[in-house]
Amino acid sequence: MLKSGIKSFLVFLILFTALKCIDPFYPKLNGYKPLLVVEGLITDSNSSYTIRLSNTKQTTAETAPMVSDAVVSIMDEVGNKTSLTPSGNGIYKTDSLTFRGEVGKTYRLNIKTSDGNEYESDSCTMMPVPEIDSIYYGREVQLSGNQSIARPGLSVYLETKPGIDDKYFLRWEFEETWKFGIPLPTLYNYISEKNILQISPAYVKQYCYKSARSGGIITGAILTGQSNLKKQPVQFISTELSDRLTIRYSILIKQYSVSQKEYDYWNDLRQVNETNGDIFGPQPFSVVSNIKNVNDPTEQVLGYFQVSAMEQKRKFIDYNETLPLDLPNYNYGCQRISKGPVDYSFGFSPPPTFDDVYEMFMSKGIYTFIEPVLDQSGDLFRLSFTTNECANCEKTGTSKKPDFWQDN
Repeated sequence: MLKSGIKSFLVFLILFTALKCIDPFYPKLNGYKPLLVVEGLITDSNSSYTIRLSNTKQTTAETAPMVSDAVVSIMDEVGNKTSLTPSGNGIYKTDSLTFRGEVGKTYRLNIKTSDGNEYESDSCTMMPVPEIDSIYYGREVQLSGNQSIARPGLSVYLETKPGIDDKYFLRWEFEETWKFGIPLPTLYNYISEKNILQISPAYVKQYCYKSARSGGIITGAILTGQSNLKKQPVQFISTELSDRLTIRYSILIKQYSVSQKEYDYWNDLRQVNETNGDIFGPQPFSVVSNIKNVNDPTEQVLGYFQVSAMEQKRKFIDYNETLPLDLPNYNYGCQRISKGPVDYSFGFSPPPTFDDVYEMFMSKGIYTFIEPVLDQSGDLFRLSFTTNECANCEKTGTSKKPDFWQDN
């Protein structure tokens, strides 16, 4: 029995060691040729527009190489040419003072790379876009975890105003910003057992702001016979998994007009993402770009040159406004750990001092001192600690208030 146990242990040890020595393998494909990836959008807003150029990567372990030595320009239907200025890392920008997209005009993107290739987009007309009439929200339950977990949350919807045309194809992006507060902020600075200083309220990092951009593809259409679009879902927030709605939340929705061809492109790309999870990874079917190699039309190019009019609208939502929806609350999962020399009276000779206890926790790099604990006589009894992200909101956000922010 003993020999059998030793033999089993040795087999386990060998297997464990072998598994620990396995490194990730990223196969190199013979004859692999990188593809050009083009990301660009021009609108009728008064801003600088950006074209981003890169090449596909052969393995997921690599960083996508940026194309920073190209000549990029935009030309309208009457031959007016606008050259974009390279700003590094594959980014090319227009000058907002000299170029702005106009509804009804047609634009074409031209790219000349240093290897002698020339790429050109289809002619794209900037279509009119209806205004956003309202943004509102409601309670919804969505399934997650392979459709096995039902999570209640808040869905954000929009409604458009009637437009001048009888048919619109639309795409949406959004920018989120929210104010949040951590439950156990640092209120004191520990200098020594005899010198613990209270922090001025102005310097307590309890309230901060976070921001995020939409990552998915959201499209919709107003077809002939419809006057406008109603209850278009834009974003779903699971209130038990996100701190977005703990204090005050803002969403800026951008609504773009697109052609039917671009509308089909985004819908095809969404199917690829849902299947594969990587926009520029291996594709179950070809997503047709509107950009081609002038000298080799058979070369595949990824991405799309977007020409869209844009309308945008912002909505603020306060936590108190969502209370009638009976949504679950977010739990930060923060714990207060209070320890002092009294907790180490056994097994230590002599017992540690308050300075020792402080150093013991702070040296780990994951805890922050938040405040002292006093006994009934007002003497120091313990020191309270919590994890860094629970003590300082700047660990996950910024204390700088956004310029557009409005407090309720």
